[in-house]
Amino acid sequence: DMDMTLLNHADYKIPDSAIKALDLLRKNYYIVIATGRDMDAKFSEGLADEVKPDAIIHLNGNKITIGSELIYEHCMKRELVEELLHFAEGKDYAIGMTVGDIDYFVNPWKLLDMPIRTLAYIGREPGTKEVEAAFPMLKLPMFSSREGADIIEKDASKAEGLKRLCKAWNIPLKNTIAFGDSMNDYEIVTTAGIGVAMGNGHPQLKAAADYVTAPIGEDGVYKACEALHLF
Repeated sequence: DMDMTLLNHADYKIPDSAIKALDLLRKNYYIVIATGRDMDAKFSEGLADEVKPDAIIHLNGNKITIGSELIYEHCMKRELVEELLHFAEGKDYAIGMTVGDIDYFVNPWKLLDMPIRTLAYIGREPGTKEVEAAFPMLKLPMFSSREGADIIEKDASKAEGLKRLCKAWNIPLKNTIAFGDSMNDYEIVTTAGIGVAMGNGHPQLKAAADYVTAPIGEDGVYKACEALHLF
């Protein structure tokens, strides 16, 4: 995961200890970013250059790249996006997404003419339950901040992206390790051979993980790698 697993929102930097851990892991492991972000978008510029991943699972599994090669992509149907935006009108939460460096929350209707892989929900948890009840084909896993969520089709996840990468690389799923903090990490943390939850993570994710490490601001990634004898 990227946000609040590798990227600390307190200073919007990747801790030096996490970069050190990645450099040590690189000798024996593939490094993969699995994120709700589109890492090719402007707002993520530079982050992939710091991590230097072998592959990226973007947008909760709806886009996968190995190096510069796109190996998988899925977009929501326009009719679903339109119905969802109508449903959210007049509510006390917002639905939209960021494209390039432009936020489409105040005027999300322009999204209907764009390829949509995931959307973002800004608001509290009760609203996510309302949307999920009205749209059973969708899931809204909460961010660890509990102030927003991703809007994802139910058959999409970072875990499905991981399975596709394992198939492409001919690697057993049991030989994978996943780190995360939010509920959009739940499937990948519980599917990987070893699932690690950050100490700052969502309580439900921590309860399901194989190992809970320290928070991101206390060198959680590095400490987990040490504890699991990964280097």
